[in-house]
Amino acid sequence: MIRFRITELMAEKQFREGKRVTLLEIADSTGINRMTLSRMINLKGYSTVTDNLDKLCAYFRCGLGDI
Repeated sequence: MIRFRITELMAEKQFREGKRVTLLEIADSTGINRMTLSRMINLKGYSTVTDNLDKLCAYFRCGLGDI
């Protein structure tokens, strides 16, 4: 489920801002390693720390349930 929502949130942010959003940009903005983001998106059932989820919520300006 995390994989689907992160990808969807990226698409929504791209549409809202009118520019491409990359994993590198998210990594730079959040401090989350790019490989960790890639694993969260591509590996079904990947487990991550809550700190990363908090950072993603702040970046996408959403609640934890949205991720």
